[in-house]
Amino acid sequence: MKRTNDRLARLSIDRLRGMRRGIEKESLRVLPGGALALTPHPVALGSALTHARITTDYSESQLELITGVHTDAQACARELTEVHQFVYRVLQGCGDEMLWVASMPCGLPADETIPIGRYGTSNIGHAKSVYRVGLGHRYGRRMQTISGIHYNWSLPGLGNDEYLALIRNFRRHSFVLLALFGASPAVCSSFVAGREHGLQPLSPHTLHLPHATSLRMGRLGYQSDAQASIAVSYNNLESYAASLHEALTKPYPAYEAIGVRNPGGEYNQLATTLLQIENEFYGTIRPKRVIRSGERPLHALRERGIEYVEVRCLDLDPFVSVGIEASTMCFIDLFLLHCLLSDSPPDTREEIAALARNQHATAARGREPGLKLERGRGSVTLADWGAELIEGCGPIAARLDAAFGGHAYRDAFGAAQRAWRAPQQLPSARVLDAIARSEGCGYTAFVHERSLQARQALLALPWSPEQQARFEREAETSLAEQAAIEAADTIPFEAFRQDYVSAERLMPALATAA
Repeated sequence: MKRTNDRLARLSIDRLRGMRRGIEKESLRVLPGGALALTPHPVALGSALTHARITTDYSESQLELITGVHTDAQACARELTEVHQFVYRVLQGCGDEMLWVASMPCGLPADETIPIGRYGTSNIGHAKSVYRVGLGHRYGRRMQTISGIHYNWSLPGLGNDEYLALIRNFRRHSFVLLALFGASPAVCSSFVAGREHGLQPLSPHTLHLPHATSLRMGRLGYQSDAQASIAVSYNNLESYAASLHEALTKPYPAYEAIGVRNPGGEYNQLATTLLQIENEFYGTIRPKRVIRSGERPLHALRERGIEYVEVRCLDLDPFVSVGIEASTMCFIDLFLLHCLLSDSPPDTREEIAALARNQHATAARGREPGLKLERGRGSVTLADWGAELIEGCGPIAARLDAAFGGHAYRDAFGAAQRAWRAPQQLPSARVLDAIARSEGCGYTAFVHERSLQARQALLALPWSPEQQARFEREAETSLAEQAAIEAADTIPFEAFRQDYVSAERLMPALATAA
C-alpha cells in the first residue's frame, strides 16, 4: 500500500487531468413486443461503415453507440445520452422499435435467422460482413447477440510496460468489477436452447443462477474452447504480439474444415486461422492503438505502441437508461489507476489459468457467501479480497477530487464500499428481485418493461432543432463517405482479402523491409 501511495503522490495534477475516457455501448434493436427486430440498420442513422458515433456490432439488429474522448465522466455520459436521444427518435419511425437495455438478449429466433451486419459493397464493407459470417460458423449467432459496454481509458505519459503492468493487475482483480457491476444473472431460455448450460429454472422461460453476477462473462458468454489454447502473456508487448501473431497466422484444423468459401463460392470466413482478425480475441481488457486507414491493429501496436486500454467486462445496467452512469465511470477510473500504481509481477501460465477459473467462479457464484478465489498458492474469500482492493482506491479518490474539484470520485468510492458490504443491493441481485416481481417472473418481461421506461425517459429529455440537424448532417455525411469508398475500390474482393489477412500486414514496416 505504501508503494502504491508513493507512486500516486508522484503523479502530477496535470497528468491526472489528462486522463481520458470514451464509451462503446452495444444494444439490440427490438420490436414493441420485445422480439428481435430483423429489419436492416435504419438509413436515417447513417452508414454503419463510416459513422463515427452510430454503427452496428455483430448483427444488423445490434447497434453500437460510440462517444468521443472526454476529460471527465459527466461529459462522456452527456454525449452518450445525446446519441441515444437521436437514435430513439429515428427508431420511433421504424415500427416504434426500441433498445433492449440488458446484456443478455431478448427472445431469439432460430440461429440462422439472426441478421448479420451489412456494410455496403466496398471491399472493406464486404470483409466486415464475412468476418461476422465466420463468427457465426465458429461460435453460433446467438452468442454474438450478447451486448456490453467497452470503456476506453488512457493516461498521459504511460509507456508499453506501464500499460501492460496495469493490464496484468486488471486481469487479477477484475472480479471486483464483475461483482460490483455485473447485471446478467438470468437469461431467456431461448438463448441456451439445445446447449448444455447448468442453469436453474426461475420461471417457464427464464433460467438463472441464484448467486450469479454476470453470465455474460461466464461460460455461457464470450468464451471459446479454441481460444483457451492461446496462453497470451502480458509481460511485454513482444510476447503479447507474438501470441496474437501465431493465432492470426497458424491454420486451425476445425476452421480449415469450414473453409474460406463454400462450394457455391460464398464466403464462410475471412481465414482458417484460430483468429480471423484481432477483434476476435476475447478478453476482459485489451491494449489498443488508434489505427490508420486499412491498417491492422497488431501492426499499429507493434509499430507505435499502446495508446489506451479497452475494458470489456462491463454489463449494461438495465436500471440506467443508457446502460452506464457517470459514477460507474468514476469508479472504473479509480480501479484502473489502482491497477496501474500497485505492484504488478509478471504473469505465468499457471496464474493465467487460475485467473480464468476466478472469472468463471465470480460470474456464476459471485454473491455466494464465503466464495473463495485463488490467490498465489492459496485462496482468499472474494469478499475479503475485494474489500481490500476497494479500500486501496480511497487515497486515489481523494487525489482525483483534489485535481478536478468536487467530490465525484469520493462519492463513487463510497458507493462501491457500501455496495460491497450489502450484496443484496448489487445490480445482479436487484435484477433477480425485479424479475421475481415482474409479470410471470420472467426475464424478458422485466427487461421489456425497463426498455419501455428507458425509451420514455430519453424521449422526454429536452431536444433542440439544432441537435436534430447536427445528427442528420452526420448521418448524411457518413452515407456519402461510404459511397466514396465503394467508388474508389479497384481490386477484386479475393485479392483484397488475401492481402488483408497476410502475415506481412501484421509486421511493422522495418521488419517487413528487412
